[in-house]
Amino acid sequence: MKRKVKKQIKEDLLVDTVTTVIDFSKHRKKEIMLAVAAVLVLIIAVIGVRLIKSGSSTRENRILSQILSLSEELKDHPEKLPELEKLAGSGKFSRMAHIQLASYWIEKQDFKKAEAELGKIPARKRDTIYYQSRDMLAQVFFYQKKYEEALAIYDELEKTPGDYSMDVIYFHKAEVLERKGEVEKALELFKKIQDEYSQTYFGYEASQKVQKLEEKK
Repeated sequence: MKRKVKKQIKEDLLVDTVTTVIDFSKHRKKEIMLAVAAVLVLIIAVIGVRLIKSGSSTRENRILSQILSLSEELKDHPEKLPELEKLAGSGKFSRMAHIQLASYWIEKQDFKKAEAELGKIPARKRDTIYYQSRDMLAQVFFYQKKYEEALAIYDELEKTPGDYSMDVIYFHKAEVLERKGEVEKALELFKKIQDEYSQTYFGYEASQKVQKLEEKK
């Protein structure tokens, strides 16, 4: 029960943050993408703090702290990029370094480099970090108009979502289908979200999408 409550709190916090961002930048896709990247970085930072508190070794604590510190400094000190790239090479927290590097390149709107960093994250450990990185990679494909690649990831996540929220997966997949021109499939998926996740943020957004798409018929 306690684990379920903690998970729900974490999901509600993420939804509240994303809701605020999208309400502020409703029609500005690139800004939303950057904001989503920033939210992901925040989540990873929180996970990092928890890992430190869980009793990792002093050396591991130092590496993790270094990754998070370098990520914060990159905006004003891009010359430190090689240091973060080195930490992404191997080790327990290399995935975190890759995600932080991808976020940096997304902010620079260099989606090719962001794609390369996210593509280096292995599938052997399917935890929160992995699923967040896959969704992030699919969004990077989406903004590069690589719709088939994005859909392949969402099909994968749909089959084995782990602890990732299904309404998020369905909504992002429906957006790709809509942009790809498969409006009927997108509409069907938006309706599914509207019906099955009516009390969530993406349930509300899906209902708005359904209304707009049906008005165009």
